[in-house]
Amino acid sequence: MTDTQWDAAKAVPGSAYWKRNLVISLLGSFTTIVAMTLLLPFLPLYVEELGVSDDAAIVQWSGIAYGATFFAAACVAPIWGRLGDIYGRKLMLVRASLGMTIAISLMGMAGSVWQLVALRLFVGLAGGYASGSMVLVATQTPKDRSAWALGVLSSGIMAGNLVGPLIGGALPPVIGIRGTFLAAGGMIFLAFLATTFLIKEEKSAARKQAAKASGGWKSIPDKGPVIAMLATGLLLMLANMSIEPIITVYVAQLVPDQGQVTMVAGIVMSAAALGSILSASRLGRLADRIGHWPVIAGALAIAGLLLIPQAFVTASWQLIALRFLMGVALGGLLPCIAAVIRHNVPDSAAGSILGLSTSSQFVGQVVGPVLGGFVGGHIGMRVVFLGTCVLLLAGAAFAWLVRPKDEQA
Repeated sequence: MTDTQWDAAKAVPGSAYWKRNLVISLLGSFTTIVAMTLLLPFLPLYVEELGVSDDAAIVQWSGIAYGATFFAAACVAPIWGRLGDIYGRKLMLVRASLGMTIAISLMGMAGSVWQLVALRLFVGLAGGYASGSMVLVATQTPKDRSAWALGVLSSGIMAGNLVGPLIGGALPPVIGIRGTFLAAGGMIFLAFLATTFLIKEEKSAARKQAAKASGGWKSIPDKGPVIAMLATGLLLMLANMSIEPIITVYVAQLVPDQGQVTMVAGIVMSAAALGSILSASRLGRLADRIGHWPVIAGALAIAGLLLIPQAFVTASWQLIALRFLMGVALGGLLPCIAAVIRHNVPDSAAGSILGLSTSSQFVGQVVGPVLGGFVGGHIGMRVVFLGTCVLLLAGAAFAWLVRPKDEQA
């Protein structure tokens, strides 16, 4: 890129509509995440209703159907981000909300498990509202408020992951499984209308021209911080997801009443998410004040150290408390990752690089459970915690070493 293109591609100081955009993006992201996750409690029942009778096949198809969305989303996130750089971020949100409205509504009309899997793939390909919102908020918010705004948005996304399964457990007995999908489609349609008519994006013809000419990754002058953030996003999701395959078995060793194992395991899984919801905006505000890199390195180091006592707990309440504190520590990472990328890439490449960051996080969501399950099953469950601890501490050291020496962000 020429110097003129770089100047034109820099992020605008902040849209006059950034607060309104943040509110609509928050509500839209929450709604779409709820709709994507509400099927968790009843997915095996729906697979059985679609004609799969063998227990092993039900579990297998349920896993395929659930994972299909995230696999597809990981593949296309950088592409949608690139198109957003060129044609506008609001357009990507409108596309995602409309596509998800259609796909999730059609899931309620599926006639076979193949159709369900295909529609889950389509949701991943056409969706991406939450990641698109991160791009819009990152590029339209004043830089000195960006980490706080992204923290608020991250809290809404994580809240959607918590609330979705709760709604999915409550609605089917009332309106049926198919009716639940149609209700979810209606919720996303409201998000589509709000996005279409209320979000205002300040566009730049110079940015569009620069986005077409820049080639995305090639336009980044210093790739070190961006590579560090891609690795941090992967580590964040790996750390959160590594205990998922072993948690129920681990809790069973701690709970005297085996009838309470599943309930306690659910609380343990939710504790980290709850901690992150409560801390994301506060840590984002702290990062705006003292710099993003100290918060990133500190969060990874504290979360890593908190994994050590998790390997040696003797009661379930200890594990719940430690997972909650770990969630508090990790809550600032998503907004800081997006903010660092926003500060270190030209505005013309922000969408494609933030899309790449989303893909790295999806990789962590896949690698974490696979790695945790393998290590827990073949070596030992304590090793899962201690191994993840080593990875997070290494990530903290790496983030601190590669931080730009001439800036606080």
